[in-house]
This record gives sequence, structure tokens and C-alpha cells, in this order.
Amino acid sequence: MRIATRFAPSPTGFLHIGGARTALFNWLFARKNNGRFILRVEDTDEQRSTPEMTQAIIDAMEWLGLDCDEGPYFQSLRKDMYLSYIERLVEKGNAYFCNCSPDEVEAMREQARQKGLKPKYNGKCREKGLSRSHETVVRIKAPISGQTLFNDQVKGPISFNNQELDDFVIQRKDKTPTYNLAVVVDDIEMGITHILRGDDHVNNTPKQLHIYQALEIDPPIFGHVPMILGPDKKKLSKRHGALSVMAYKEMGFLPEAMINYLVRLGWSFKDEEIFSREDLIQKFTLENLGSSACVFDMDKLTWLNSHYIKETDPERLSIILKDHIHFEKPEMTYLEKIIPLLQPRAGTMKEMAEMSDFFLLPDNSLKYDQKAVNKFITEETRTHLKNILERLENVESFDQKGLEQELADYIQQENIKFKVIAQPLRVAITGKTASPGLFETMEVLGRERVLNRLNIALQLQR
Repeated sequence: MRIATRFAPSPTGFLHIGGARTALFNWLFARKNNGRFILRVEDTDEQRSTPEMTQAIIDAMEWLGLDCDEGPYFQSLRKDMYLSYIERLVEKGNAYFCNCSPDEVEAMREQARQKGLKPKYNGKCREKGLSRSHETVVRIKAPISGQTLFNDQVKGPISFNNQELDDFVIQRKDKTPTYNLAVVVDDIEMGITHILRGDDHVNNTPKQLHIYQALEIDPPIFGHVPMILGPDKKKLSKRHGALSVMAYKEMGFLPEAMINYLVRLGWSFKDEEIFSREDLIQKFTLENLGSSACVFDMDKLTWLNSHYIKETDPERLSIILKDHIHFEKPEMTYLEKIIPLLQPRAGTMKEMAEMSDFFLLPDNSLKYDQKAVNKFITEETRTHLKNILERLENVESFDQKGLEQELADYIQQENIKFKVIAQPLRVAITGKTASPGLFETMEVLGRERVLNRLNIALQLQR
């Protein structure tokens, strides 16, 4: 049988880190085994599900490059199929109608609690043979003794005592199916062979196995990956970085860095840290999924992102960078000249945009660090800057090599050290004390802008 996996988000919010990792594991397993990867939107919560959230999830998956072979399927459009399976279960005698009120069921649970037992429905209607009415739900007829066992692909063998489980509801009074019923039906109809999901779903697994058993259908193989924790070892929250995937795009992270980082949250291959998409497809196995909770580390993600920024072609980066520039958009060819100077220094594309501001601002809008001006644009250095300005007006080759030679000649002529003019010149043309290499920066800015900025700097007041 051809392997098939699925990602089944609920469109009640954006795609977050945990969901993206689940999608990635399923996508990789399908791609590794030439299988199918299916997107299913579990939108049965009509009050909280919105088309906007559905589109946001799809957009996030597209940005990450997690393409699906089928879907998206929508549970809200599949209700008739769920009802047909429920009828089949009732006809077989493996499910039954129950007219116990919520208050009655709660009383049963309270009675069990007082006896120190697991609070659950006591099976009052199990053998009554009731017919459907406006007051009935449908319950699965679950096994009442023995154990439900399954071999989790991540956690190993897991067992549940059937005496602690109950005849749970599979159809509500309004005839809508419950989550566990809909999920099982979809997985059957879509031919899902392997289910990788968060370990918050472990307790749903015995219920779903009972439905498979009642339908006399072999279940898929389950694997439950541990949760992602914050640095304080508590459940990941917004303060740790539990933002939507697209928020990381807005922060200037590259999709390949996100993929590389997400896969390492619970999967490993020897001591390797850097993986291309092709590497991951080749090396991914369920055996290498970890069973311990992993910690989200923003510094590690930023380090990975800086690696991918260094490795990425400037032409592609220029397209991304343009989206992070919030004033007049420059020509792409100019951006492509700037990017190589900033690639070794930027952790994110947003940071690169901030670093590039002095390249992009009009000369008369350049922001000067006043402390730097006070320290470096002195009476002595103004004289040097005036002399350098005159030399730069006439220098034949306004490129890194020509500029370096011109300044070397000036230093020798004046019998001074390079540091005497380096920072004054840097502050004059960039407005600050930190920038890429001085001569590379001047070459990219070009003769006209460098001369303009030197003239402006000479007029600055201390």
C-alpha cells in the first residue's frame, strides 16, 4: 500500500510553530517514501472557523514549501459521509442511541468520583435499543474489559485500560459528528497509512481505535511527537516565540531556516545541524524522532537564519529585502550590490533592512549619530575630510581598489595612521560608527553620494 500522511489543522487561528512542525514531519515522511501528503481542514467548529484563517494556514504552508498532493479537503463539506458511517455502526449494533441528559451524565461521573473511580458515562442506554429522536445522541459501544494497545512510532508501546474508558458520543443531538468520528472516517476515506501528530492527541487514540474496531477496519500507524517547550521548560507561549509562522516571515526569517530549525525540534541525524530540503527528504526516518520534549531557542533559529542568509544568492535576497524596506523602494540592481556587504552581518532580513538604511536614504535625510559626530568630526578631522573630498572628486577609479590606493597615498602624504581618518570618514558617509568595509561601502554608494555626504558632514555642528 502506498504511504499516505495528512496534516489536519483547525482554521480557528494562524499556523503556529507546533502545527508547522507536525506538517513538516508528515510531509517529509510522505516525500521520503514517494507517498501522498494530504491537507485536510477540520472546520467543523463553525463559530470559530473562518475562511481567512484557512487561507492564512495555506499561505504559511506555501511559504514553507510544504506542498500537498491532495486537498485541501474541508470537513464541513463531508457531513453526509460521516452520517453514513454512523448509520452503519448503529445497524451493526456497534453504536447506540442514548437519551441521557447532560445533567444525568454529570451525575454518573460524580458518583464515580466519589467511589474513587474514573468519571465516565455508565452505559445506562447501552442495551435499551432506543430509536433516534430529537433528544438522542449516538454513542460507540466500546469494549468494557481488557486493554487497548498500540505501538506508537515515537513513544513505543502504549496501553489503556478499557474499564477506564466509556461509550463516548460520536454524534450529537443536532446530528453533527464529533471530532473523533469525523477524523477516523476521513482517514479511512483518504487512505491514510501513518498519522504523526502532537502528543496532546494520545488520549484520543484509544477512542479512534475503538471506532476502527467497530467498523472492522485496520487502523493506521500512529506516532505522537512531544510538545515544544520554552527556555524555562514550560509550555511554549507567545513570550517564548510561539508566534504564527508568517510572523517569522515578517521578522525576516527565511523559509529554509524555519524548515531546518523546525525539523531539529524533535528529530536528529547524527551530529548534523544544517540540512537542505533534499538532505531532509533523504535522511528523514521515524526512528530518529525523539520522545522527549524539546526547547524552542530563538538564538539558535537566528543563528541558522544567518547561515542561510550568507548562503543565499543576492538576487533572491534583494526581492525579500525589498519587502522589509519601508521608505522609497530602490532599484533591484542597487540592492544586489548592497546585499553582499551585509550578508555576513545580518541575523534576519529585517535586521539587514535596518543595516541598509544609510545606503538607501537620500543624502539630505541621512540620520547622524550625534555622539559619533561629536567624537569624530573635529576641527582636525574636518581638514582631513576637506582634503579627501577634493581628492575623491578627481580619483580616476571610484572602486574599492582605487579608493584604497587614493587613501593610502593621502595617509603617506600626511604622515598619519589610517585610524585618524577611518572613523571620521565612516561617520560622514554613513552617519554611524559601524558599517561594512569602508571602501566597499564607498564604491556601492558611488562618487556623487559620497561627495554629497562629505559636504553635508562638513556642515554638521558639534
